[in-house]
Amino acid sequence: MKQLQVRMLLFAIIGVAFMMGIGIMIAEQSIIGIILCIVGTIGTFGLGFATKARIRKQQQQ
Repeated sequence: MKQLQVRMLLFAIIGVAFMMGIGIMIAEQSIIGIILCIVGTIGTFGLGFATKARIRKQQQQ
């Protein structure tokens, strides 16, 4: 059984929360909120992919 990667789980949860925030901000008609949630989603997924690549690189060495 593989070990649980808590850091990656947190990135996923935060990313999904930002995506849910986009929907909520659309319903609230808040342009600033929509933009912040989109930036947060892109940033969170970007950090998650970068962290995953760094972890893989360390494991190969």
